[in-house]
This record gives sequence, structure tokens and C-alpha cells, in this order.
Amino acid sequence: QFSGLLGTVYRRGNLTFTRDGNSLISPVGNRVSLFDLKNNKCETLPLATRLNIVCVGLSPDGSLAILIDEEGAALLVSLIGKCVIHQFYFHKPVHSVSFSPDGKKFVITKDNLAYLYHAPGKKREFNAFVLDKTYYGPYDETTCIDWTDDSKCFAVGSKDMSTWVFGAERWANLIYYSLGGHKDIIVACFFEENSLDLYTISQDAALCVWQCDTELDGLKPRPPKDAAKEENAGENDEELLEEPKGEEIHGKTHPDEQETRGKVKYSRVAKYFFNKEGDFNNLTSAAYHKKTHLLVTGFASGVFHLHELPEFNLIHSLSISDQRIASISINCTGDWIAFGCSGLGQLLVWEWQSESYVLKQQGHFNSMVSLAYSPDGQYIATGGEDGKVKVWNTSSSFCFVTFTEHTSGVTAVTFTSTGYVILSASLDGTVRAFDLHRYRNFRTFTSPRPSQFSCLAVDSSGEIVSAGSQDSFEIFIWSMQSGRLLDVLAGHEGPISSLSFNPMKCLLASASWDKTVKLWDMLDSWRTKETLIMNSDVLVVAFRPDGKELAVAALNGQITFWDHENAVQIGSIEGRHDLQMGRKELDKITAKQAAKGKSFTTLCYSADGQSILAGGLSKFVCIYNVKEQILMKKFEISCNYSLDAMEEYLDRRKMTEFGSMALIDQGGGGEDGVAIPLPGVKRGDMSYRHFKPEIRVTCVRFSPTGRSWAATTTEGLLIYSLDSGLIFDPFELDIDITPSNIHKTLRQKEYTMAIIMAFKLNEKKLIQEVIEAVPSSEVDVVCSSLPDLYVEKLLEFLASAFEISCHLEFYLIWAHKLLMLHGQKLKTRSVKLLPVIQFLQKSIQRHFEDVSKLCEWNIYNIKYALAISQQRGMKRLAEETPVDEEELDSDSDYLM
Repeated sequence: QFSGLLGTVYRRGNLTFTRDGNSLISPVGNRVSLFDLKNNKCETLPLATRLNIVCVGLSPDGSLAILIDEEGAALLVSLIGKCVIHQFYFHKPVHSVSFSPDGKKFVITKDNLAYLYHAPGKKREFNAFVLDKTYYGPYDETTCIDWTDDSKCFAVGSKDMSTWVFGAERWANLIYYSLGGHKDIIVACFFEENSLDLYTISQDAALCVWQCDTELDGLKPRPPKDAAKEENAGENDEELLEEPKGEEIHGKTHPDEQETRGKVKYSRVAKYFFNKEGDFNNLTSAAYHKKTHLLVTGFASGVFHLHELPEFNLIHSLSISDQRIASISINCTGDWIAFGCSGLGQLLVWEWQSESYVLKQQGHFNSMVSLAYSPDGQYIATGGEDGKVKVWNTSSSFCFVTFTEHTSGVTAVTFTSTGYVILSASLDGTVRAFDLHRYRNFRTFTSPRPSQFSCLAVDSSGEIVSAGSQDSFEIFIWSMQSGRLLDVLAGHEGPISSLSFNPMKCLLASASWDKTVKLWDMLDSWRTKETLIMNSDVLVVAFRPDGKELAVAALNGQITFWDHENAVQIGSIEGRHDLQMGRKELDKITAKQAAKGKSFTTLCYSADGQSILAGGLSKFVCIYNVKEQILMKKFEISCNYSLDAMEEYLDRRKMTEFGSMALIDQGGGGEDGVAIPLPGVKRGDMSYRHFKPEIRVTCVRFSPTGRSWAATTTEGLLIYSLDSGLIFDPFELDIDITPSNIHKTLRQKEYTMAIIMAFKLNEKKLIQEVIEAVPSSEVDVVCSSLPDLYVEKLLEFLASAFEISCHLEFYLIWAHKLLMLHGQKLKTRSVKLLPVIQFLQKSIQRHFEDVSKLCEWNIYNIKYALAISQQRGMKRLAEETPVDEEELDSDSDYLM
């Protein structure tokens, strides 16, 4: 089950704040992320469009959103139920979409037209999108929309440098009005609050202020006689036409004298310029807050200005990026301004009064290559081709630290077993260690001769770091303590592709393109213990979490399993057909043929070691059962057709007699044709204007808690987790185990029996009810009489309960007693139980951090109050410290 998208925060399209102004909706590729700025959380809605999203329209009540992709396919989405309600196809690319403030209509602009639709959801209807009126007028593509506050009129800006004001109804004195006055494309137009006065802003950074001679109340409705005639005409037309077209309104740029008599008139009051003399800085986006008269403009150089209108006073300006600002949005109170920069994938929320960031996030602007989970599953580190190492928090989905020390692409990242050190290997010839306490690079490991490192492994004690090189075919071993090079292991005859340390003993497995996997024993002064010979180039090795088995993926698409103690193969999976390659636009051979040369490039065992995850250069991640050697499930990573190699067959519509349309470099100008990419170029040709990234999975990892797994893909970092929804999954169910019987047992105060019965029925709500009914004085007795099997189940339940429950101390007592009484027995099955224990630790650690901060703050406040009262020379009794928090703290301390 898809649960979140990290690593990319904004791609393209418009940002919008929700109605309460606390959350921001950001389009990320073909999905939508919701950033809750008050609670510091981020979630990705579990829905996706076919192509990248270009514009998002949010209804005024905040319950519906319209998402429109590059080709004009729209989804109507409920933000309350987080599901798709309706799909609609507009047939042409749509530039912008906007709901009227009363929520009854919405306008979309495509080509040089504006379409007014009835908004869905106000009453029951058969079709959600009903066309009301079509507006003609502009000669070139329309770019932006703005409504008046009472939904009577709207303005549309166009690329032909004109702005048009249309009536949403046919008013007697305003049907359409055209405004000129600019020398470049209109970027934005805004109405003043409760009036028809208009601001228009063009790309050459000019602002025109237009004044209207009529107030909004002065708009006269058409006399009913005409309207009746028109309606009849409309009905007759509809019978002839197959589909109802709705009303059409044709605007003229130069209407005759007779038409303009008695109509609304506009006059230009002022024209302002943002750029100083001789400055050429294109204006790319703008937003206006009507109540505070605040205008925010973003420029191509990454600078934004804040002005107060209508006087055009500059409040402040700031440079936030070195790429163009693609989208700006202001929340309803006017305090927060959101900026999106599509070039680097930046998303910023700026509080302009205090001049501080509320949110500052940026993804890897090149693709991510590798990821690693911290030992407790709380953090994920990612490394990208842009040379950055970023650390993400899995519960809030935010990146909280970025390390930029590497000067070239990062090829591998890993955590040490303590979880406070991140190691990364890079093509710049260094392996760097970063400290998560002080956020600094405290060790840099290099080789005697500079060589590019392609893989990295660290042993279970965190003392020995090894990296394999691409060009000298050697493996380098360093000591973490001293930072010195301990040994160079030679013996491979091809580039080292992957390294893995055995989690249980000092054994290093190295895979190479020379068709071998070598096992090096550290205690035996790094001598080669075994060489396992494969029938094709080895791409990746992985040890099972208990260290008893080794999985190897080779270039021929096979995954083989080895018992490395005796060097015998114990199983293999033929995985080539499960990869299911797509065909790239410029491929000369079919997907089926191309798949013959494809293989898995990343492997990872699940936390319990029973299944294995495999991913490669396709849109699928496969999960196999190791024992049975069968495919259990195939996950489709993306359904975004804006990426290359998504479709299995070529699209016939893109084929002409001269070849594929993809060969035509859009906007390439008069250069000499198309640069056919060199063979083996993985990233696509960056010098190419029209560039489609190819879908691929670069790394998959299972979370140590065993509840989720993550994959780095072209789309970003995707996290899939176990669905904790309603599943009836009983365990050893008998005929007399019913909710009523469980309640009866509870009333008789047979707590242990009731808990066992509840776990047999396995209904989460019921288990919670039973456990919370046990008095805290009885916990000790109940824990000691629980059978071993139910101890594990109870621990797992406690771990998940910590995440949502407010009964912190009560559950801490439970966890403490269980671990104290059953610790020895649990230790014998530690390998199997490790994921559960780590899940528990992650939950407790999170609360510990929160509570300890709160306690320190309270203690500080009490000390401060005491010091103040002593200074005044007054004898006041300080309030007693809150008891339960102190207890809590001590409780968490001995659990740690």
C-alpha cells in the first residue's frame, strides 16, 4: 500500500493554500502532496494522474480540488475522503483553472478561449462538469484568471498582451471588455477587493492599474424579454446539436460606438515598472492578497518583491533561489507566502512580517541513487547524483539536514549500527562520515591513488568501513576510529559492483563484473575465504538479516541464493520476465527483445528474512518468497506517462512516415537535427531541450521495523507500508470467542484470559479496550501469566498504540513489565523479534524526545520564576512540579 512520497516537494504547477491557511497543496509530478504547516506533517494523496499535473483548482470550501495534467485530463478529487470522484477530458492542454468565490462556477482557460462550467457538488447531478458558457476574445493563448469577490465577473489574461473582463452572467452594461497597455505576455491579473478596478502584470515587469467607472452593484441584469428569446433559441439549437455547447460569447477588440454607449468604461490610472533602468529580469509569477493589498511578484532570477498597492511601495525583496520562481501563493490571512521553483524542486513558505521561513524544502534536483534506513527506522538517508546527502524524517516526511561536502555524485549511503553516523561514497574519490548530533562531516576517507567509489559497506560494530572502486578493481578498508587505511584487497579482475558485510560475523562479500563473488574473512587477515563463480556479471549481493544466507543478482536476470558457509547454491529465481521493461520512445527494438538484456540492479531482504525485494530498470518492484522461490507481489512504482519507457508498445499516434515524433526536438530551433544519445548514457541527454527522464528503480530498502519499505525512483523516494486499516485477520479462532464473551470475561476481572481472547479475534479496537480496562496495579500479574506467543503480539500492539494513544505512562508500564519479565525468553528468539522491538523503540524514542523537551522547558521556567521571586525579596511558594511528568521521564529513562 502506497503511503508517502519523500524527496521531491514540488515539480511544476500552481501551489495553493487550503481554506484555513494552515496547509499547502503542492503538485509533485503526477501526485499531490499536502503540507500541514501547523503540525509539521506532510502526506501524499493516494491518487495519481496519467501525466504530470499542470494546474490545481481548489473549491472555496476546501473540500474539492480539480487536478489537470499536461494533456488536459482532469480529476475531480475529494480532499476529505482523499479519493477521485470524477474524471473528465478537456482534449487540449489547460493553462489555469479557478473556482468562483461563491463556489457555484469554475473557469478553465485553454487555447485562446475561456470556458465557464457549473461547479460540481452543490446539488445532485448526473455529470459533474456541465459547460455553461464559452468566451471568445483573445487572439493567443490565455494564461491567467481572477474573479471579483461577488462572482459576477472574471478577468482573463492572454499571451497577445491583452486582458479581457467577462461577465459571468450577461449584464446589460458589461458583457466583455478588452484592455491593452502592455508590451509583453500577461502573467497575472487581479481585481481590487469588492470592486471592478483591475491590476494587470506583464512578463516585462510592468504593472498597469485600471480604474472602472462602475461599482459592482452598478451591474444591471439583462431585461427578461431578451433573456426569454435567447433561451428559446438556445433550446432549438440544442435539439440540432448532438451535445449541448452552452452559450457562446464573442468579444471584439474594437466595438462600435453604438455598442459601447451606456456600458462600463475602464481607464488606466498608472503604470509602474519593477525593473530599474537597464535591468532585464523577466517576471514569472505573481500573487495578490486583496484584504491587505499585498502584491508578491517572482522573477526569473529567483528574486521576489513585496509591494503595497495601489501606491506601489516596496516592502521588501529577497533572493531565494538561482532559478526562476514558477509559482506563488498567499494564504488567507496574508501572513505566509509559498514559493515554488521548478528548476531545483524547491518549496519555501516565507512569513513576511517576521522575515523568516515557515518551511524550506528542496529535493534532489537530479535523480536519487541510493537510500538507507536508520537502525530504528525513524530516518532515511538518500544520496543523489547532485552530490548531496539528505536525511528525511519518516514520520513527518520532511528533510531536516542536507550535507553538501561531496563534489560529485553520491553512489551509496549507509547508517552505522548506532544510527548516529551516516557514511556516503562518491565518484569524487572520497568516503565521508557525517555525524547526526552536530551535523558535520567528521571523517573523510580517501585512497592512495584517486579512484571512483561505486559501493560501500560498514560492519555491524561500525568500526570498519569498506568501499569498492570502479576503476582500479580494488576494495579499500579503513578504520572508523583513526580514519587510516587498513588494507587494500586486490583479487577481482573487474569493477566492484557491490559490497555487503555479514550482520553476524566479520565476513565481507564483494561482487564484481568478473563473474565472481568473493568472501573475505576479516579475522583471518582479510584472506579470500571462498570464491563463488557465477555465469554472468554480478551486480549486487545482500546478506539475510541473520547472516545465514547470501542473495546474488547477476546480469542475466537471475537471483541466486547461497549457503556461504559451505559455498553451495541453495536456490535461484529467474526474474527476467518479471521486470517487464517498457519501450523507450527512440528504441529501435521491441520491449520484449530489450528485456532479454535487463536484470535486477538492487536487492534487499525483508526484516524477517523470509522474502526478498528486487528492483531494476523498469517500473516494477518484485517481492519474492525466498523459500518457495515464487513471485508474491509486483508493485507498479509509477503510472506517470510523462516519464520515458512506461509503455510496452510504441504509441502509433506518435509515428509518422519519417519516424517517431519524439525525434523532433521541440524548441530546438534551427540546429542540425537531433543528437542521437550515445549508447550507455543512462540519464538521457541533458543538452537536449525536450528531455524525458526514464523510469527506473535505483535502490530498494526494507525498514528495520518490518512495517514498510522504500524505493528511490525517477519519481522520488516512495514509501510503501502495511495498511493498518480494517482487515479481519483472526488467530486460532474458536467458536466461543465473540466480542460479548470477551466483555463478559472482562467484567469477571479475568484479565489475562480476556487479553488472549481479544488477540485471537484480532480486532484492534477490542484489544485496546481490553488492555485499557486492566488496572495499572494488575499489570505486573497479568504480564507474568501471559503465554510467550501472546507476549510478541502484545509488544507489537503496544508499539503501534504509542503512535496514536495519549495514555503514555500506562503503556510505558506495560512495555516495561513485559520486557522485564520476559526479557530472557525474548532474547533467545531475538532475530525473529528484532523488527517488533525496533518498532517499539522508535515509538518510545519519539515520545521521549517530545516529553524531555517539555520537561526541560518546564524545569527552566520554574527555576526562572524562583530566581525572579528571590530577586524581589518576596517569599512566594513556587508551584509544585507536575508529578506525572517526572515519573514519565524516569520511566522512559529505564526503558531506554
